Amino acid sequence: MDEGFEFDHQIAVSPTGQGSYDALIDAGWVVGGGVNGGYLLAVLGNAIRHALPAKPDPVAVSAYYLSAARPGPATVTVDVRREGGRVATVAADLVQGEDTRITVLATYGDLDRFGDDVRTTAVEPEMPAVEDCVRGSDAPPEVLALAPMMGRFDMRFHPDDVGWAVGRPSGTGLIRAWFRLVDAREPDPVSLLMTVDALPPVTFNLGMMGWAPTLELSAHVRAKPAPGWLKVHHETRNLAGGMFEEDCEVWDSAGRLVAQSRQLALQPRP
Repeated sequence: MDEGFEFDHQIAVSPTGQGSYDALIDAGWVVGGGVNGGYLLAVLGNAIRHALPAKPDPVAVSAYYLSAARPGPATVTVDVRREGGRVATVAADLVQGEDTRITVLATYGDLDRFGDDVRTTAVEPEMPAVEDCVRGSDAPPEVLALAPMMGRFDMRFHPDDVGWAVGRPSGTGLIRAWFRLVDAREPDPVSLLMTVDALPPVTFNLGMMGWAPTLELSAHVRAKPAPGWLKVHHETRNLAGGMFEEDCEVWDSAGRLVAQSRQLALQPRP
């Protein structure tokens, strides 16, 4: 981690003793009615990384979002429940004032020790060249106003997946994009915890615009990503009871599936 990069500065934590860390939630990650859940998960993930120097990489993270976070001070508490030879299991909370924002159960390890053998029957998303895709920064002003976090990364959407931005959603429940953090900061396992929740809700492509609060998100980090652009694929297959699931795949520049997630979120509010 290099705090010379914007993202590393924004997820930085300071130890205060007994598994507690101070953090400052950055206003640049606001979306809709709160702070982006993936960014908050990366803040938590960074605190866990500090607590486990010999096992610095997230492997499996299950997060429950209890209340909407706001920019400003926060405290992360990390409780190491078990540390074995290969992995450690921890519980962690991110708190602001008297309110717990996220509670997490996570497995951490050292992905370098796991080896670099990544095999999959999943199909890598087909994307036009980066320069032929639609820049997120070209979104309508009302979309950019809803999501200041769009300025934190360079996102290039598949041309087939951006009709929602001009009132013509595809109805497919699918959004694909090239993804890279600003200032050429390369991806790493903790940043992948943010990446799995970085794209607009797939419900936008179903004609449902608005903030979609996450209830629960489970992420698996399968390998350290290679430098360069990531391909991110978000899809939903079911909307019921005012909630929808969103499945995410993150592929690195070497064509490997390096992260997966599923979250349950509330249907966007108009």
